[in-house]
Parts: sequence; structure tokens; C-alpha cells
Amino acid sequence: MTTSAETPFALVDRAKVERNVARLRDHLGGLGVALRPHVKTTKALEPTSMAFGGGTGPITVSTLAEAEFFAGAGYTDILYAVGIAPGKLDRVARLRQRGVDLTILLDTVTQAEAVVAFATEHDVPLPALIEIDSDGHRGGVRADDPQLLEIAGVLAEGGVEVRGVMTHAGESYFAYTPEALRAAAEGERRAIVDAATRLRDGGHPAPVVSVGSTPTAHAATDLSGVTEVRAGNYVFFDLVMAGIGVCTVEDIALSVAATVIGRGPDESLLTDAGWTATSSDRGTSVQPVDQHLGIVTTDEGVVIEDLVMVGASQEHGVLAVRPGAGRGLPDLAVGTRVRILPIHACATAAQHDHYEVMLGEGEPVTERWERAHGW
Repeated sequence: MTTSAETPFALVDRAKVERNVARLRDHLGGLGVALRPHVKTTKALEPTSMAFGGGTGPITVSTLAEAEFFAGAGYTDILYAVGIAPGKLDRVARLRQRGVDLTILLDTVTQAEAVVAFATEHDVPLPALIEIDSDGHRGGVRADDPQLLEIAGVLAEGGVEVRGVMTHAGESYFAYTPEALRAAAEGERRAIVDAATRLRDGGHPAPVVSVGSTPTAHAATDLSGVTEVRAGNYVFFDLVMAGIGVCTVEDIALSVAATVIGRGPDESLLTDAGWTATSSDRGTSVQPVDQHLGIVTTDEGVVIEDLVMVGASQEHGVLAVRPGAGRGLPDLAVGTRVRILPIHACATAAQHDHYEVMLGEGEPVTERWERAHGW
């Protein structure tokens, strides 16, 4: 990797991104289901365009700032996949008035009533999906919850289009075997199809049946009844995904370039990449192998065996030998460049305003990808 950029910075291997994108596209194509990529990981136009062969297509966002950013680049089919706050409906309406088919998400009667009231007052269509809780994690209503039909009824009676249902199998991030991952994918599919069936039996068309998480998207072997899959982390991957077997360390396309700036206490090295550059996500702490705050590689991308980022303050990173490894600290002089592989790509990417992009390992940095910011 050759670049004059000062550390720390976010580095992307374009060749790995292309392979990661092609892998999921081919897998879902074999299952006959459309992909609606979640842009919340990269928040950048270039890797998203790769999912559509260089064009645009349906996407998922986690913030309205992302929706506005991508709408400005010609994306017109957008799912805002976070439960709608009534105070944000003005921005939703403005996007729809720009010609963006923006779908919102909700899981309470109160939200449904607020959406109906806004749509009626402003005479603006606000199509919605109802969020389904498929695994006891985070938001949504259960497929058999009476509130499902109650929410749909409030929307339909108020003239708001009920487009269908959406779920995210968050518990799949804690599945550590191929069998457990397949079971998570099937549980997600079964719950969302059951919810869609209940809606249709209740007189609601529910044309959209949306599932998605990077683990289940790759593990699924049957997506009968599902119309689309959402995933975002798969573009970069990270050490959490490697820890559950969805990818390998070699597939991780994002890293943070850092420089050794000194020695720390207790046989450690200091770098100029603290939590403001890498985040302080500890997602692998519950996995069989704890990767602390990230695995360390050379500037050429070669993993330095048993060297991990064990601590961080705002602008300092602490590198040390993995506890129990029984080896000495590598001799990395002040000024040596290293890279930190991310625990959670979404969190690490969020620390940066752009990516420095190389075509592949050993190639110079030739591109700069800008990111959307804010909410």
C-alpha cells in the first residue's frame, strides 16, 4: 500500500470489496431473491453501486441523512429501516416529494396513528412496513401478536399503504456453527412469512417480505416466501463476522492505518490510532476468541501473529501480545506503519469521513470514497 496520507485513516481494499459483493449477489441469485443492500456500513456510493453492476437499485438506510445523500446520487427506492420517530416525518415527506419512493418502518399503534395523522394533514403518501421480532432481539412485534393486525388496521383505515413486513435476525450474531447459522436463517424466514400470511389473511396485501442480516443472508438455503434480503456488513466484513464463520480474516476489506509512536507500560506499543479512529467496539468479547479491539497487521496486510489492540484512549492505541500467547512483543520501531482490522466494520467506518482505497493488496491508493454523515 503506497499513499502519502497521514495516519490514522480508513483503508479499503477494492478487490476484496468486489469479491465480497459478488459472493452474496451470486448466493442470493441462486435462491431467486432480490438484494436490497443496507448502506449503513459503508455509507458510500462506490461500493453500493458495485451491488448493481455500476448502476443504482433498491437500498436500505439507517438514517435520513443516508437517504438524502443517496437520493442525491439517483437512488429512488429506499427503505428507512429504523422505527419512525413522528418528528422526522417532515423530512420523509420532502424526500417523497423529490420523487423518492421512501418506505418507513414502525411497530406500534402510536406510530401508526402519528403517520396517519401526518399523511392526512399534508396529503402525502407514506407507505410503511411493520417490523417483526423474529428472534427476541431489539424492536418489532411477534408474528402472532394481536398488535400486528391492529397496527395494519390503523394504517389501512387511515389511507396509508401497508407494504408488508420486515425483520432483522439480530441473534444470528451469536450463532457460532454452520448449523446454528442455518437455523437462525430459517427461524427468520419462518417468522416473517408467518407474519405476512397473517396480514394477508386479515385483508392486507403485504407484497414486501423483507429479511436481513449478514449472517443469515449467507447461511440461508431456502428463502421461500421472502421477497428481498437486506445486508450491509458483508461489503467490508469484520472480526465479528470472522468469529462466527461467515468470512475469514482474509476477506476483511477495511482496516485502519496507524503509526507506532512509542512504547507503553507492561510490554506494549503505542500508536496514533485511538478509539476515535477504530471505535471501542468489543463485539468479539463474547466469542470463543476475543480479538480485543482489533487484530494488527503489517503495512502490507500480513497478520502479526498474536499482536492485538488491547486498549485505547481518544488518540492513543495500545498494542500488546495476546494474553497467554507466550511470545515476546515484536520489534516495531517508532514510525512503523501497521493496520488494525476492525471488530465491527460499521463502528470503525463511522469514525472516518472518507476511505482511502487501493485496487488490491500491494497496489497504491488511487481512490477516495466519501461517506454520508449525520442523522
